Order: sequence, then C-alpha cells, then structure tokens
Amino acid sequence: MAVVYQALHRRVSSLVCRLHSTYVRKMRYLHQLKEDDSLCRQAQASGTFYLFHNLSPFLQKVGQKYSVPQLSAADMKQILEKLPEAEQWLEKSVLIGCSDEHRPHFALDLGALDKSAIESELQGSFTDLRKALFVLDGKDSSLLASAQSLLRWHDSHQYCSKTGQPTQKNPAGSKRVCHASGVTYYPQMSPVVITLVSDGSRCLLARQPSFPAGMFTALSGFCDMGENVEDSVRREVAEEVGLEVESLRYSASQHWPFPSSALMIACHALVAAQRAEISMDSMELEEARWFSLEEVVEGLKRGPRSAKQDDGSFLPWFPPKQAIAHQLIREWVQQQTA
Repeated sequence: MAVVYQALHRRVSSLVCRLHSTYVRKMRYLHQLKEDDSLCRQAQASGTFYLFHNLSPFLQKVGQKYSVPQLSAADMKQILEKLPEAEQWLEKSVLIGCSDEHRPHFALDLGALDKSAIESELQGSFTDLRKALFVLDGKDSSLLASAQSLLRWHDSHQYCSKTGQPTQKNPAGSKRVCHASGVTYYPQMSPVVITLVSDGSRCLLARQPSFPAGMFTALSGFCDMGENVEDSVRREVAEEVGLEVESLRYSASQHWPFPSSALMIACHALVAAQRAEISMDSMELEEARWFSLEEVVEGLKRGPRSAKQDDGSFLPWFPPKQAIAHQLIREWVQQQTA
C-alpha cells in the first residue's frame, strides 16, 4: 500500500508541477531529489557529473576557450570501473542542480584516483578554482563554486561534533546524519560583508599579502555574532582603514567558496571627504589607497598578465567579472559617470 501511495503522490506532484512555471517545476523537482533517496538514486543514472580532484574542477580547453564537461552516468562508470566497489563511488556524489528539462547535475570528487590518468583519458586538466574563475563564464563559475563548497563541507563533517561517531550523507548530499545521536547536519554559509568605500569622488581599494601581485579589491570581513549588516560594514571599515562610515546602501549578494562557503553581502559605503585619511591595519592589509575614476577605469581594462610591467612590477588590476567586487567597482564607475 505504501508503494502505491508513493507512486500516486509522485504522479499528482508531477501533474501539479506542470501547471507552474519552468523555474517552480525545477525547484520542486530538486526538492524532491533531496527528500526522496530512492528518486535521487534513480536520477544518478540519467544525470550529468562534474568532476573534481581534491576540490579542483576538471576543465577542457577548446581553442582559446575553457569549458566544464558534463559527463554522463555511462562515462562515469567507464572511469570508475577501474576501482573496486564502483557503485559506491556514485553514492559519494552530491546534487548541485538540474537543467530546465529536469536533467540533474551532480559533482563528484575523485581525489582517491590518479589525477594524471584521468586527465589523460578525458583530455583535460584539474584546475584550481581561483584560476578557473578567470577563464569560465558566470554560469559555470557559479555552479563549480557551489559544488566545491558542498564537497568541502562533506569532507570536513564526516564525524559528529557531539558523539565523535561517523556521519552519513543522504544520496543528494543535502545533509549528514549521526545515527548514534540522531543529530542531522545541514550545509551552512558564513555571512561576509564586502564594501566599496567612497568619499564622493574616489573609491578605496586594498590588497592583502596573499593576493596575486597587483590585485586590489573592496574591503571585506566576516560578520560577528549578533551583528546586522550595517554594524558589520561600519566595524570592518573602521578596523581595516580607520574610517567612519556616514551612510551605506546594499547592492547585491553572491555565494563565494573562498576560504570556505560564504555569502558575500555587497554594499557601497560613503565617508566624509574631509575625514578620508587612511589609517591602515597592517595586520590585515598590505596596502590600501584611494583611486580616482580614471585609475579605476584603466584598472578595469587590465588582467593579471597585462598588468605586469617590463621592470617586473604590476599596475593595479581588479577581481574578475565573476566576483561581486568587480560588480561593486563597475557600479561605482557608472554612478560617477552618470
């Protein structure tokens, strides 16, 4: 009886979904995959897979462009047949989305396999995600960022923080359960404010020692417990560059996988021009300075390669267009030239 009820429920749900928009149908289908383990396992047989190796995504180069190949379940079986217990490998995959036609997308990390053998067989390479963001379009970048964050979360939550016992993920990878304690763990993101500071005619950009040579970006920092976004922005600006924010406005948000899964909350902040002297926190930043409109416009034209000068030094350049910092900088330019 239970089997009949489940089958009837799926048929009714499918009929209802057809009455809604493509987006609603897709979201409800993804929710079903997360909640129904058997349905998710069936979906793995018809889904596409994005490969990682120790959290580095697999890319292929065609001409001058890079792409992210989507491998079928048959492709995956051919790769995994070299391993014992190949069927269990697909269980390690995580659901990361689906197409409008309801073809599910999964991500799978093959860090236990020989990297060079996979690269040779599939004619591509596993690339650090930070580098991949410079050569991929926004859609692929967003998907790979989400996939890496989810894979990293599962890798770091294999044991229950309460009992120390192993946790088990569901087929979709939307949660992990400790059967010893009954605790269910869900992937989480940390809120981070990223702020472009302006004094009206200039914008403030900074860099940390770990940044690529010449790259400047907006100020950012994790929100403290109990803070709202406004408090976080004012505190971060005060801490890092010694300036007091007079007003701020929200711009947009973005998931960002570095250093771990974060929700970047982007804002524009205004400080008084007569109190715009920077007092930099050298423990956090390597350099922070004001940029004129002309300098920003020129910097947006550069990439890491074109920024290098003959003497080995670098002209200022800014994060790639896939980063929300890039959006903040472009919005400021548009505001200044409006």
